[in-house]
Amino acid sequence: MTDEPQTNGLSRRRLFAGAGVAGVVLGAAGGFAGGRASASPATGVDPSDTVDLARSHEFYTGTHQAGIETEPQRHCVYMTFDLTTTSVQDLQVLLARWSAGIAQMMAGRPVGTVDPDRGTAVPQDTGEAYELGPSSLTVTVGLGPGVFDERFGLSAKRPRHLAALPALPSDALDPKLTGGDLSLQACADDPQVAYHAIRDLARMGRGTVNTRWTVMGFGRASAGKGQSTPRNLMGFKDGTRNVKEPADFDRFVWVDDAAEPAWMRGGTYQVARKIRMDIEIWDASDRATQQNIFGRTKAEGAPVSGGTEFTTPDFAKAVGGKPAIDPRSHIALAAHENNNGIKILRRPYNYTDGINELGQLDAGLLFISYQNDPAHFVTLQRRLGSSDLLNEYISHIGSGLFAVPPAPKAGHYLAEGLFT
Repeated sequence: MTDEPQTNGLSRRRLFAGAGVAGVVLGAAGGFAGGRASASPATGVDPSDTVDLARSHEFYTGTHQAGIETEPQRHCVYMTFDLTTTSVQDLQVLLARWSAGIAQMMAGRPVGTVDPDRGTAVPQDTGEAYELGPSSLTVTVGLGPGVFDERFGLSAKRPRHLAALPALPSDALDPKLTGGDLSLQACADDPQVAYHAIRDLARMGRGTVNTRWTVMGFGRASAGKGQSTPRNLMGFKDGTRNVKEPADFDRFVWVDDAAEPAWMRGGTYQVARKIRMDIEIWDASDRATQQNIFGRTKAEGAPVSGGTEFTTPDFAKAVGGKPAIDPRSHIALAAHENNNGIKILRRPYNYTDGINELGQLDAGLLFISYQNDPAHFVTLQRRLGSSDLLNEYISHIGSGLFAVPPAPKAGHYLAEGLFT
């Protein structure tokens, strides 16, 4: 007999040892605390305009996963995966290995040897981020609806709101860019650090998962607290009214519902959409048309009803007998004042795929949002997809919904409660 904690027939020590990460995970508490770097203070400088590549974020917080409330970094690599196994223990080991690997990389460390002693040995870490520093790396893991189908016997622990998104107006979804059993969102201030994280985690998953679809994002397209508002590829500021205050995170983002399974509380739901922009057509539109579509001025980002960027839009104001802000404008349809108070956390990035088959620029928005009920996103997108003046210039070509569990404590791993 053993007095070790049991997880679905496996002791925690055997689980991590089998995954090759026992020393990494079980020894994490002391190692990470001493090596964590803080952001350099910026006196009189907008912190969003400075980059401290020595800054790191903690993985083993025991509360929420990093990469959600974290101030958005400058680069993102997003990838989804299909599980190729029917073994629940394979899934369990993968999440344990990913947890250990993510903790290492977020601390700026390789996931194993980069330069083995023997020339015939295969390096455990691919090495492209070696000595680059943590660069504020965060990796956020999501679990799709397929994790809870008949393959793994976990249906009783399915999150309350986890199901495929319904068909939505303006959908032009490509099946190759839709769905997935697992998701990884890696964000960093160095694109090579973000790419390295996804690359090595995908490598760890060989034999258990296959990659499904991926997007490489750049130029954070939404603002966090204390950051200046960035711009999307249409040239407009994006994220002026984003969720930023802790009270709004508690109300709209984090799961705190007794009807949810215990392992999910403190987590959230991730919606990912790949939105293609017809930017060459957009670029031929005059400024007045563009501003009317967004409901904001292009230079400052102020509502066209008047004021400055952070002035509350006046949706009742009329000019010349017409609403100052077009009721079909993007901000009018998305505003919480016009949606029974609903808010979601937006964490999008711009993307480009080069040139399309028509010889035009192939680019758009990797839209990622977090909310404690995906119905909030659905409510907003139904309004936007039905009436938004912007629809003439965009199409939603990719989509996925994932349950994001809370962060583990040291010595544990993501979604461990699924297997107990």
